[in-house]
Parts: sequence; C-alpha cells; structure tokens
Amino acid sequence: MSVKVPILDCCCSFETFTSTQTQKKEIYKKAMLSLNRNEFSEIVLNVAVVDKGVKKTRNILLQDGDLTIHRKFVKEGKLTMDFKESKVKLMISNAPRNELTIFVKTLAAKMAGNKDKPKLTTRAKLLSEKGNSIEEISPVTSRDIKKMQMSEAGGQGLLKARGYTPKVDSPLASRPGSLKRKRLNKENFGTPGRKWEDNTPKRQLLKARRALQEEKAKMMTREQKYVLDMVRGGRNVFFTGGAGTGKSFLINKIIGVLPPEHTFITASTGVAAFQIGGTTLHTFAGIGHGTAPTAKCVELAARKTVSAQWRKCKHLIIDEISMIDGNYFKKLEAVARAIKGSDKPFGGIQLILTGDFLQLPPVTKGDEERRFAFETSAWQRCVQVNIELTEVKRQSDENLVSILNKLRLGQCGDMETQILAETKKNNFKDLGILPTKLCTHSDDVNMINTKELHKCQGEEKVYRAQDSDSNMTRFLNTCTPVDDILRLRVGAQVMLLKNLNVQRGLVNGARGAVESFSQEGFPIVRFISGRKEEVKLEKWQVKSGVGTTLVRTQLPLKLAWAFSIHKSQGMTLDCVEVSLSRVFECGQAYVALSRAKSLESLRILDFKPGCVRADAKVIKFYQNLKCEALPGQERNVE
Repeated sequence: MSVKVPILDCCCSFETFTSTQTQKKEIYKKAMLSLNRNEFSEIVLNVAVVDKGVKKTRNILLQDGDLTIHRKFVKEGKLTMDFKESKVKLMISNAPRNELTIFVKTLAAKMAGNKDKPKLTTRAKLLSEKGNSIEEISPVTSRDIKKMQMSEAGGQGLLKARGYTPKVDSPLASRPGSLKRKRLNKENFGTPGRKWEDNTPKRQLLKARRALQEEKAKMMTREQKYVLDMVRGGRNVFFTGGAGTGKSFLINKIIGVLPPEHTFITASTGVAAFQIGGTTLHTFAGIGHGTAPTAKCVELAARKTVSAQWRKCKHLIIDEISMIDGNYFKKLEAVARAIKGSDKPFGGIQLILTGDFLQLPPVTKGDEERRFAFETSAWQRCVQVNIELTEVKRQSDENLVSILNKLRLGQCGDMETQILAETKKNNFKDLGILPTKLCTHSDDVNMINTKELHKCQGEEKVYRAQDSDSNMTRFLNTCTPVDDILRLRVGAQVMLLKNLNVQRGLVNGARGAVESFSQEGFPIVRFISGRKEEVKLEKWQVKSGVGTTLVRTQLPLKLAWAFSIHKSQGMTLDCVEVSLSRVFECGQAYVALSRAKSLESLRILDFKPGCVRADAKVIKFYQNLKCEALPGQERNVE
C-alpha cells in the first residue's frame, strides 16, 4: 500500500553560514514544500514562499553525501536540513507532524534508491538534449523500503531487510561482511528470550494474519476520512459515536494534519487530556471554573500569558465534550470572541469537538440543574458539521456489539438481560489472573485494592514517582494514569498503563500478576497472554500551562483488583468483572460494559435492567441531530 507524498504547509527559514558564524538568515511564515524529480530523475526539493506579498520559488537539488537531516523534533513539527556544499541550513517548523513524518520517510527511501544510480557530471547535463521538466515524486513502495534497508550499515541492514534481528553480542553483529558467506542459523539470530521463528507455512500464515490485523487497525473508515476532510477544509466539526468506534484514533489523525504552533489540544479531564497529549480545557481557557460573570471571565482571560494562548490559537480540539458544562461552554465562546476581537463564532477559531453525550455527563453539585453543551445557543452558532461514527473497532464479538448499541440508548430487553446475566458464570481462575472489578465509586476501588494487596505474601515493594517538579505531585496524580506511590507484592494483580510492545500484546490495559522481582528490584509480571516481562520505569510528559512541561517517571502499572468506571474510559480490558448495584449516572453501566473485548471476557455480578439508563434530553438530541449523510449510511438512533 503506497501513501501519497504530502505538500508541506509550514514555516521555514534559510541560514547561509561559514564555519564560524551565520552570514544571512531569511525567515518565511508561509511556505509550501514538495518533493519532485527533474529531467535527470534527480530528487529536487521545491520551496515556494511568500515574501512581502510576492511569491518566490527555489528548487534545491538533493544529493547523497551533501545532505544531512536532523529529525529529532519531527513529532513537534520541526526539521532541519543541512546542505554541506552550499553551506545552507533549511529549518522547517509548524509543519503538521504526520505529514512531516511521511515527508521525511519518503525522502529517506527515495535518496537510498538513488544511491545505485550513476551520477551525471555538469558537462553531461549541459550536453543533454533533454528539456527542463519537473514532476511530482512517486509514492514510496515496498521496493523503495527494501532498498533503504539494504543500504543501512553493512550486513545488519541486509539482515533487517530479510526480517532478522541479530543479537547485540553475536559475533556476526560485529562482522557484517561475513553474513554473505555464512549460513544463517538459529543460534545467531533472534531476540533474547524469544523462540526461533522459522519460515514454516504455519508461521508465515500467522505473520500474514497479524500483519493484516495491524494494517486494518491503522486504516481509517469512510466516516473517519470524511471527518478528516472536513477538518482540513476548516469546518467546525462535532464527531460522536459509541465506545470503541475510534474517536481517540481519529483525534490523533486530526492532530497530525494541523499546524502544531496554532493548534491547542484539550479535554474535559486531566487523564483524557494526557491520552491525547494536551491539557485540560480549564487550563487553556484560564477562567477558572467559569462561575464568575462573563465580564469577569473575559478579564481573567485577558491576562498576558493566557491571552497569548488565545490569540495564537487557530484550531481548538476539545475531547470528552460531553463532560463540559453547558454554561461553561457558552462563557468560553463569549471569551473567545472578546479576546480574539472578532464576532465570528468562537472568535474565528476552528472547533473540533468530540465525545459521546450518551456516556459520562457533566458533573453537577447538589440540586444544580444539569446543562449539556448542546443545549446552548453557542453550540448552535458554532457547530457546522455533525458526524456519527458507527463502525466498532474495539469489539469483534457481534453479539456484544449489538447489545451495547441498545444499552447506549438506555434499552435493555429480556434477551439482552438474559445474556448479560449469564456472564456471571464466566470463570477466569484457570488463567491465574483475576478479572478487574469495575466500580462506580473510587472509595470502593481503594478499599478493594488495599485489602487484596495485604493478603499477598512476602515483602512489600514501594515505588515512588520521580517528578520534575515536586510541588506539582497532586496535579500529576490527576493528569497521568500512574500514582506517585505504587505498592506491590508477589501475587499482586496489576494492569499495564502504557503501550510497551503492541506486537507482543504489552498494551495499555493488559492484565497480569506479579510473579517475582528482578535483582534491580523491578517487578516481573506474567500477563494474561502467558508472556513474562520485567517492567521497568517509564516517563510521562504533561503540559501544564504556557510553555511548561512536567515529567513523571514511574512504573507503568496500577493495582487492578478494582478500577473506577470513570478512569476506565477509553481502555480496552482483557477480563472484566462489573458491579452495577451502585450505578448513579446515566450511561455509567454502558461505559463499564463497553470496556470488555467480548462476552467471554466479561462477568457481571448483579445485572438488572434498571441500571441501564440514558438521559432523555440526550436521546432527543441524537434523534434530532442532523449528521452529514454518507452514501449508503443509515443512522440507527430511534
């Protein structure tokens, strides 16, 4: 499958320099970069800029040995290209990160493919009868990738191209030249602790199936592509859908096509914001809880550091919009117009809103009336396009998907009740790993986990997080999935909180049990897949205000006898036990049950149809929601 090479819309600057200092610097806030080939099939970088209202174009010949690419900050939309012979540096910034990644990978693959081609001298080019021509470079193919792998350092590149990974301490790893002469054997290759993978038909079939599953997971549905097109077109979009329909996946795709310097990523809660690499909406807005009068909120947002964010913002992403109070959303829209000095909806900022109002609603205190964001005049004024995602990616169990679709709307008939009640008989004891019990209240979660940990034998190990700012520990507890203090013993039931190795099943939400501790003191966990893994320290970065990044270093684990329904949102759990006797919110039962992969991985202790509820106002909103109609799509809200 080939990917079209994007044209980069970014900022750029040229620096002409000597060995001691920069001689000249040209900065362009608006630039378009594209990769092309000339009449001699050489790779040419086309840079089109706007300078004082005048369009200028520069074609730069890219030659192996002359170009050095510094890609450390590609994920931040930045890249530096160093041209040695001409002594010029091209610095790219504010480029959409996904498009920049594709751009860099394409360039690397095509440059590697050009290495074997004979280089024409200047004389040969002048004598050539070919006319000047420039054509768009072709997408990267599997052949390009193989050539790039083969051109890597000696035999190790050859091995990688053939699908092998040499051991670090293997004698062959230090003598790449001998690989062409020696026979490949089982002892010299493979990852430590991993069985030799031969090329039997069965192994090849398993590899092909796994590759197909991974490819399907990366592919966007027609609905998701439509949302992305609307965002690219500058429309204010609200996309919704049930649990597991790929809303978080789509957010990451959207983030990747927007300029990072003008895009602000927010969510209603700290944990949700962390999952998409953003901040809470309250932190971005700078108006506190928004309970003050609108004039006071505008005054708070007009503070120097806060207003700088507002003025810089051209694209605002808000995840979990269902939990944002309607009054707060309305004041936010008024603040945006005031700070941006524009009467356009939301001050002219492009809004990308996502969430499911049929899941967790806004938090209210006492007898306070609940008001959803869609109930406000600001919502009617701002939202231009509505899209409902309907294709479920989390569950492949069609029976469970069908049941969840009804529960989401607050419907639970006799058949659904019987099927869900029978899950109480599901037994996970043979796995040696207990199911995670989802609870409605955090107090119940803490009590269960503490009680069960004390039952475990052996010495208790305590792991304290290392925070870059010790004064922000409480903030990091709310904004990262890991706690500042983690207590473990042999036998402790744990959950992995970070993707360590997707291919090996070490993903966020994977369940396991602590079997022992390594000499370094790290837990060795046996996961539900049967795989053992020594879990070491990982880092989490959180943005907290203007230009500030906090870092927490901790084990990516959490005690998993029990977990709160609220904190499980967005997770996919290997085996789940649910208690619904204390459900107190509409949509809460649906959120809990939709964490499971299948009916076989779910056990409900006390299911009753009465615990399934949906807010009448939300049902009416979805019934009246005018979603963009895609060809062949039918909406299922009744």
